[in-house]
Amino acid sequence: MGYSVEKLSEEKVFKDPVHRYIHVRDRVIWDLIGTKEFQRLRRIRQLGTTFLTFHGAEHSRFNHSLGVYEIVRRIIDDVFAGRPEWNDEDRLLALCAALLHDLGHGPFSHSFEKVFEFDHEDFTRAIILGNTEVNKVLAKAGADFPEKVAEVIAKTSGKKLVISLISSQIDADRMDYLQRDAYYTGVSYGHFDMERILRVMRPREDQVVIKKSGMHAVEDYIMSRYQMYWQVYFHPVSRSAEVILSKILHRAKDLYEHQYTFKHEPHHFYSFFHDNVTLEDYVKLDESVILYYFQIWQDEDDAILRDLCRRFMNRSLFKYAEFDPAKEYKKLAELTALFKKAGIDPEYYLVVDSSSDLPYDFYRPGEEEERLPIHLLMSNGDLKELSRESEIVDAISGKRRTDHKLYFPADFIYDDSSKKNLKKQIRSLLEG
Repeated sequence: MGYSVEKLSEEKVFKDPVHRYIHVRDRVIWDLIGTKEFQRLRRIRQLGTTFLTFHGAEHSRFNHSLGVYEIVRRIIDDVFAGRPEWNDEDRLLALCAALLHDLGHGPFSHSFEKVFEFDHEDFTRAIILGNTEVNKVLAKAGADFPEKVAEVIAKTSGKKLVISLISSQIDADRMDYLQRDAYYTGVSYGHFDMERILRVMRPREDQVVIKKSGMHAVEDYIMSRYQMYWQVYFHPVSRSAEVILSKILHRAKDLYEHQYTFKHEPHHFYSFFHDNVTLEDYVKLDESVILYYFQIWQDEDDAILRDLCRRFMNRSLFKYAEFDPAKEYKKLAELTALFKKAGIDPEYYLVVDSSSDLPYDFYRPGEEEERLPIHLLMSNGDLKELSRESEIVDAISGKRRTDHKLYFPADFIYDDSSKKNLKKQIRSLLEG
């Protein structure tokens, strides 16, 4: 019996608060979970800085990755199995891609990516194809199997049905993180009837479709996603923490480039500062390492780095004001000038942050980015795009919502011990 179809002598289960149990019978999956690159995901939070807003949001990318795997396993083993449109030879490919889809996420994920200008998906591919434990496991299943898994995650594979299970507008990734994030943040928005959705999923050559009878469950899922983005993912307090996190990393990089002498040298960041990050460097960096530096940098001589680290570690976050960049650009210029006069560096202490989301969209010919819509399978076998049948989804289709906030340190602004008149002008502008 070949490694790719080898089963464990006894099924392994993980207790899970969202799916109750996560089942593993495949030797390949069990071996992948045991690799150091996958275990690293235990040390990377799923929701970045959100734990500073919702104290329960301490769950990891490891939790989420197992959840996505379990949803895909249930779909292909319980719903797709035996259907002529599903090729069971793609089973292991789908399971591995589901398990490993977030493998390349860095500490605090998107904030970290923006500062150092790289994409976690590139590192996911590098880990799968590089000299890693993950690659060794996948290669045992077939010499070209690592490449096949990487292509599915990168959405370049010809296996479009497999891709849509993991990356589409109704996929296992979203279905897990909405429920998991709702559970750990304690909110009610992210709950929907996943059991119903799984039951009405059907395989087609290029994507998963939904039986018309399940349309209302899909409506609920889309509205849950909409609510989670604006109530949790884009929460202004979490964004304040992200702003400070980004500014700490920017400050450390800037100091390094100007030959500042650190009391505690940022050895783990050197390759990132030089833009020559190796895979080994990347895999070694997790949130425990980042927080170690933030903790010790509270004692640095540089006042800005010291202050920003203190703010992050002790949750002394920036306050925010509503801001319309199209109408208030003059106000921002005035505030920038006043901050400088008051001795408060606007580069680090006056920050515009924007959030934007498109809850559901459909493909429009001629657009650069193809959006694969959710299709309903009608009783006569025809497919109809979801928003054509659902008034609820039609009402929000293609409507991008964007929110802008202006972040600043209120304690600096409301401290009148020095430069009282300048700070009064700043307050007047911020409150106006």
